[in-house]
Amino acid sequence: MKEIASPLPGVFYRRPDPEKPVYVEEGHEVKAGDTIGLIEVMKSFQEVKAEDDGVIKSIKVEDGAVVEAGQVVAELE
Repeated sequence: MKEIASPLPGVFYRRPDPEKPVYVEEGHEVKAGDTIGLIEVMKSFQEVKAEDDGVIKSIKVEDGAVVEAGQVVAELE
């Protein structure tokens, strides 16, 4: 199983905008480089991207949750 980790500490968002759908759901196939969420740090946003191809097995962090650098936000299989 492969993990997708937050590149930095901040607030994790699963969607680009509150009115938009989430980037990915469990069971969705992703390719390396696909965005799976955003991290907000001091009103600046950085994309969290899949580093490998796979299927999202689980999302480990709730939308709007505070995360630490290196914290696993999703698992791929």
